[in-house]
Amino acid sequence: MKSPVSLAHGRPYLAIPGPSTMPDRVLRAMHRGAPNIYGGEIYEVVAGIWPRLRAVAGTTQHCAIYIGNGHAAWEAANSNLFSRGDKALVLAVGRFGIGWAESARAVGVDVDVLDFGTSRPVDMARVEAALRADRGHKIKALLATQVDTSSSIKTDVAALRAVLDAVGHPALLAIDCIASLGCDEYRMDAWGVDLTVSASQKGLMTPPGLGILWFSDKARERCRGNDLRTPYWDWEPRAFGPEFWQYFCGTAPTHHLYGLSEALLMLEEEGLENTWARHRALAGAVWAAFDTWSGGSPELAMNVPRPEDRGWSVTAARMGGGDATRLREWCEREAGVTLGIGLGMAALPDPAWHNFLRVAHMGHVNAHMTLGVLAVMETGMQVLGIPHGEGGIMAATRALSTR
Repeated sequence: MKSPVSLAHGRPYLAIPGPSTMPDRVLRAMHRGAPNIYGGEIYEVVAGIWPRLRAVAGTTQHCAIYIGNGHAAWEAANSNLFSRGDKALVLAVGRFGIGWAESARAVGVDVDVLDFGTSRPVDMARVEAALRADRGHKIKALLATQVDTSSSIKTDVAALRAVLDAVGHPALLAIDCIASLGCDEYRMDAWGVDLTVSASQKGLMTPPGLGILWFSDKARERCRGNDLRTPYWDWEPRAFGPEFWQYFCGTAPTHHLYGLSEALLMLEEEGLENTWARHRALAGAVWAAFDTWSGGSPELAMNVPRPEDRGWSVTAARMGGGDATRLREWCEREAGVTLGIGLGMAALPDPAWHNFLRVAHMGHVNAHMTLGVLAVMETGMQVLGIPHGEGGIMAATRALSTR
């Protein structure tokens, strides 16, 4: 259905779960000519990036930057963690857990997957049973996503470490934080994580193009000599140099580094705990709106029933009868707001995937941006005749005013 006059003219807003909205400060930092890569300013910029990257991941240990997206970061992790034939246990709560398993399997890792579906969190009892069954300790690493971007399910990382310790299993703990770093609380060292995987384009507010690994001393020692490691993926020179070019296996991604440096400075200025609190509050506003809308239709609901199981960076939802796609198309065409598609939500073929959408609230996002998205969605539901409970925007504002 098309309104007589489009309201989409003006600055569009991208509410997809990555790439996230980039701050003007980041864009200005990148808008410059190419620097000298053999000395000078870029060396100083990179020197300032390392401690801030460690801080945002909650670690004092090691960090490596790769030119690539999140899939590249998976491959970097796989190449350094494993030799061919090593065994991994992957916990899947959505498309990206499955994706990491596929990435590892494709390079020769023996992968077992515990699939918990797309709307429920990891069952720690099942994880414990799988670890206890591995009496020979063949599993070298346990892989999981903190927040799966497709389903919005959050995994209790500290609980995974507690299970490993209770069982006495030596597997390394590797966590994908691509959708959560800089948004959800994350404490790599305090929670006993051995490898953290992330990328630049979500909570780190920088264009896609940088994959990042943080790894522990234990992971470094346990994985020395792995036969999947190649010169490009090897984390040793990227983390320890000593030559500047070795950090990037050649020419540095200069402009991404300028942008990342500015984004990390912004997170430092806000304070990481304040950043987490902002994301939690904005997520709560989105959830309050959906709770109210859901009261008017049994086919409209958030994908994850319990708030404690939801990530703070993205909300996945369903709308029956193809209404999710109808609403997404209306919001983009008529109001300039782009919502996320229902990516791999239930591995459903066309047309069932048209019943799912995602609303991102990650990175450089504030109250008026999030409330604006919700207001556009409610307007679209009214225009399109999609059944929903009244008062979603009031519920969202109430959630923010009482946080």
